[in-house]
Amino acid sequence: MKVASVTDYKKQVERKELELGALLEITQAINNNLPEESLYKIFNFTLRSNLNIKKLALFVFDQVWACKVIFGTVKDFRKTKLDDRVKLAKNIHRMDEFPECEFDEFDLVIPISHKGETLALVFVGGIDHHLNINDESIKFIQALSNIIVVAIENKKLVRQQLEQEAFRKELEIASDVQQFLFPEKLPNTERLKVEASYLPHDRVGGDYYDYIPINQNQFLICVADVSGKGIPAALLMSNFQASLHTLLRQTPNLTEIVEALNYQVLESAKGEKFITFFGAIYDLKLKTMVYVNAGHNPPVLCDKSGIRLLEEGSTVLGAMDPLPFINEGFITDIEDFTLFLYTDGLTETVNEQNEEFGMESLLDYLKANSQKDLKTIHQDIIVRLDGFKGANSYHDDITILSCRVQ
Repeated sequence: MKVASVTDYKKQVERKELELGALLEITQAINNNLPEESLYKIFNFTLRSNLNIKKLALFVFDQVWACKVIFGTVKDFRKTKLDDRVKLAKNIHRMDEFPECEFDEFDLVIPISHKGETLALVFVGGIDHHLNINDESIKFIQALSNIIVVAIENKKLVRQQLEQEAFRKELEIASDVQQFLFPEKLPNTERLKVEASYLPHDRVGGDYYDYIPINQNQFLICVADVSGKGIPAALLMSNFQASLHTLLRQTPNLTEIVEALNYQVLESAKGEKFITFFGAIYDLKLKTMVYVNAGHNPPVLCDKSGIRLLEEGSTVLGAMDPLPFINEGFITDIEDFTLFLYTDGLTETVNEQNEEFGMESLLDYLKANSQKDLKTIHQDIIVRLDGFKGANSYHDDITILSCRVQ
């Protein structure tokens, strides 16, 4: 039996001191919250200088495999793509187990796992070929790599949590902003009834509806839909609503209001988004309705003369300035009527056969049921939509607004 010399013990002690020093440096760097790039540099320096590793490539999985540390190799592995199947690797392997492998200039591959999932692979070369895979040097490389990779994974998870929390707060703010868009109370008298239903596709949508009294005889009723969804759409619509309320206090002229709204949307969205809008001003005393349809789905007017679509107006708001044309619709001697407004989420609801609910289905229902209570009409249509779509989900916000004067 060979007895270890004093020199051998001294070398082992020195090596252990180097390893402990490296672990201490890595731990301090992690505690100091150094960026990932700095941790990889410390890892690189430690293995090259302190442990005298000749070749190494560290691949880390972050949605895709990427080479984060490389030195001493003939081939540049930074552009090498790993197959996701390498995540199945759980044990240390000698590279001679894999003939004709593009990593054949390495001696070992060391998988780094955390909670049963392989997060990284360390390819090591230029080591003693007689080393056992359970050698202390190999174990240290594995331990050091594990500390680095798990620390970076934890930093990534913390970053994701912070981003998700920030996004959640943004959603809350946008959702609150959107709720302020809608009127708190809608009229429900013998003469005038207004009913609204809003089914957001997501937490924050881009639909808007409103009922705005102008004076004791006149009121505006409107619906709008912004292209796109989420926070930018909600904020743009919030600005749109504030502009509309301000303009109505200045003038009851719908043409002037729509022209000003178009300019405002174009200025705010820079042509990247647009808004479809329908607005109508009804005068209870004169029994007249003035409306403008700016590229919106045509509302349905049901009165003594039957059913008609309100299509007069202009193109979408925010696409160009000035608007290429604008025509006011004007209806006289209209006293007993029901006006049905909606956004395209209603008619564009798709079933399992990829068929749209469509305008015809809506008109068929309204022709037969326009005299029903407004709340019942809304409930009926929502139930029909739900049955029509089947297992499909809704792909857009759905807004329904109806107004009855009698």
